[in-house]
Amino acid sequence: MSSQLFGTDGLRGKVNEFPMQPEIVVRLGLAAGQYFRNGQRRHCVLIGKDTRLSGYIFESALTSGLCAAGMDVYLVGPMPTPAISFLTKNMRCDLGVVISASHNPFMDNGIKFFDHDGFKLSDATENEISQLVLSPKMAWTSPAPEHVGRASRIEDSPGRYVVSLKNSFPRELTLEGTKVVLDCAHGAAYRVAPLVFQELGAEVIKLGVDPDGQNINQDCGSLHPGLVQDKVLETGADLGIALDGDGDRVILVDERGAIADGDQVMALCANEFMERGELPRGKLVATVMSNMGLEIFMQERGGELIRTAVGDRNVAERMRLERTVLGGEQSGHLIFMDYSTTGDGILAALQVLKIMQTKQLPFSELAQLLTHFPQAQVSVPVRHKPLLENTPELQDHLRRAEESLRPKGRVLLRYSGTEPKARVMVEGENPERVRSLANDLAETVSRYLG
Repeated sequence: MSSQLFGTDGLRGKVNEFPMQPEIVVRLGLAAGQYFRNGQRRHCVLIGKDTRLSGYIFESALTSGLCAAGMDVYLVGPMPTPAISFLTKNMRCDLGVVISASHNPFMDNGIKFFDHDGFKLSDATENEISQLVLSPKMAWTSPAPEHVGRASRIEDSPGRYVVSLKNSFPRELTLEGTKVVLDCAHGAAYRVAPLVFQELGAEVIKLGVDPDGQNINQDCGSLHPGLVQDKVLETGADLGIALDGDGDRVILVDERGAIADGDQVMALCANEFMERGELPRGKLVATVMSNMGLEIFMQERGGELIRTAVGDRNVAERMRLERTVLGGEQSGHLIFMDYSTTGDGILAALQVLKIMQTKQLPFSELAQLLTHFPQAQVSVPVRHKPLLENTPELQDHLRRAEESLRPKGRVLLRYSGTEPKARVMVEGENPERVRSLANDLAETVSRYLG
């Protein structure tokens, strides 16, 4: 058994393989319940999930462990990750849990936790819970029979989340006359996302809203935005919105069919916030994966791009430290701290629509604010994940590649937090040189780690 449960974004893995095994998840429920239970009052946990077939397995296993540990469990069924973050705080729960593997295929699943304020747990807290789960000598302090928890289903939670999202859109504005293509990836947002845009007045052309337990993220959603591009051009829509399986990330498509990534959306929103004096100290938080063009964009406007490690949890933590309100990832995790404590694809799309309505400009024009540096990314399967700094030959290759890109270019090598892969990213001014270097480095990484 591995000594590590949590990765970049909670637990994740193939169903019925470690750590996504029912027996491990029951222990996880026991451990989380014991960790967060204090005193004699009743404690409650909110559990949501996406549409994967295996969600039933892990919902039952978690509920069993948490109830045995003395926690009452509220089940809300398929709901986006940011909805669970919001509802955990809104319903004054001690803990929120999402059963989802985000953008991964249906045969994977995962579990992530939110604290009572709707923020993802820290590394330190996750490590303590891991030790409880994995320790063969763990002595559980089980409550007396009359103090075990009970489970119940909550029916009004979708409405609460829809209202909170609508409240982020100014009352003086409307989406009447606006046509959007919305792809929910057959995932957790398939019910609530269309309601939000429809109730604000938009005409919504729905894709990916027929989950069958196995089609989540399959040739649709934010990983496959081509479906949305085609439908936008076919229908003459004003905006295309492609969510992922748990609804915490979004890729947007303009009325001409061009894709806009998270960096473009952050540039647009940061510019709007700075014009209104609503971006504290001009600080935008993004990860090491964000394009150099975003860094230059912020500098030219008197702002600052602050980089973190990959993961929207790292972005949120740094945003709290910097006391700023906007951050995100190139992949489409976008955090608007005035409204949410985690990435929210629906919320991000609403913020863009708000700017479009206020400025009366098409998204294609607004998205042109950011000029990207050519960037190439390659994923390399690896057999093991040694510390990269302990592979001097590989470091030497990386150093030489980066020197060849100076003064405007960079190289980044990191491990995936959710898959047995290394990620190579190269950025520079010459697109052919960038692609060539990325492929060469990928072959080098494969030789040393594959």
